[in-house]
Amino acid sequence: MSEDRKFDGRRALLKKAAGISAAIAAAGMVAAHTAEAAGVTKASVKYQDKPNGGHQCSGCALFVPGSSATANGTCKAVAGSISPKGWCILWTPKAA
Repeated sequence: MSEDRKFDGRRALLKKAAGISAAIAAAGMVAAHTAEAAGVTKASVKYQDKPNGGHQCSGCALFVPGSSATANGTCKAVAGSISPKGWCILWTPKAA
């Protein structure tokens, strides 16, 4: 077998390996993004529908308000409907 054929075979193998590696990496990124978009469960972050001291979701940096000040909104980290008066262990104060 000539040296040129050996190199062509190796190049083809390396190209396939690189393509497979890229596909696996892309699939992993999509899976991570999907999990992030779904959010964690309320139970896993000890979510409650009432404030904890002076801390409540409406004052949290992760809270996305609903259509009015009293309507439920969503959270950037927790799945499901979130009360503006709720609280969980992920509570982080909004930047001033």
